[in-house]
Amino acid sequence: MNYTKQATTLAQQIQTLKQRGLIMNNEAAAEHLLGSIGYFRLAQYWRVFESDKANHVFKPNSTIEKVYSLYCFDKELKMLVFSALQTVEVAMRAKVIYHFSMQHGPFWFMDDTLADKKSLFDDNMANLQKEVKRSYEDFIKEHYEKYDVPSMPPAWKTLEVASFGTLSKLFSNFNDPAVKKLVSEDFDIPAYKFLRSWMKCLTVVRNCCAHHARLWNQRFPFAPKLPNKHMPSAWINQQPTATKSLYPHLCCLIYWLNSIKPDNSFVADFKQLLAKYPNIDPKAMGFPIDWQNEPLWK
Repeated sequence: MNYTKQATTLAQQIQTLKQRGLIMNNEAAAEHLLGSIGYFRLAQYWRVFESDKANHVFKPNSTIEKVYSLYCFDKELKMLVFSALQTVEVAMRAKVIYHFSMQHGPFWFMDDTLADKKSLFDDNMANLQKEVKRSYEDFIKEHYEKYDVPSMPPAWKTLEVASFGTLSKLFSNFNDPAVKKLVSEDFDIPAYKFLRSWMKCLTVVRNCCAHHARLWNQRFPFAPKLPNKHMPSAWINQQPTATKSLYPHLCCLIYWLNSIKPDNSFVADFKQLLAKYPNIDPKAMGFPIDWQNEPLWK
């Protein structure tokens, strides 16, 4: 089937939305929103206001202002989450570089005998080479001005410019469980299989934040592995049912963040954000009814 629809003006977009039942109290302001944010980016937020998603008919009393409020909540949520992820990513990078290099030398990431899967090792090396090549960091340029063997800088330089996704894959494919256990223990995580899963899942969350994708009611491709036994620090008592929703991902993020920066204000800031937007339903993010009573969220 050929796609035959043509581009439409902002005024035409306004009329389409009005015909479908979306209330525009200020059409000039609505046109400005569509022009500065974009129709299909906002569409990700007004879908929850549709009673007929096939024909895009809106529920009664749906307004563009409510859509924009939801968009603003999601934007502020991503800022909060991304800041926490930055702390986690930097700490994880430092721990991997330190423990892996102390045990296996400065170029462990180039040693295929330390990899579980050769194919994944090759992919990781290709990604690392691209990431180092496009880096503008002074310490990378200065390294190549002085050294040409081995072909890449040591781990404490190379991995500083690697993406979190590449770091996650390196950790996952590393075949020394004792060293991976050292890293997980530094974060009060009882087994490295949980840390491996959390890295994989939070990489997706990070990309949502970095690329301005919808976060609040996102359904993620992976469910993080969650310990169901006693944890060294505050954790959740009830296992979440919506395992691919935002809630379990935030639980992992908060626990990890608490191990790095115990005095962080993430939970308090998140609760303030919900108070600022009282129309937001935490259930849409996978939160259980009594989430505020969980030790992790107190």
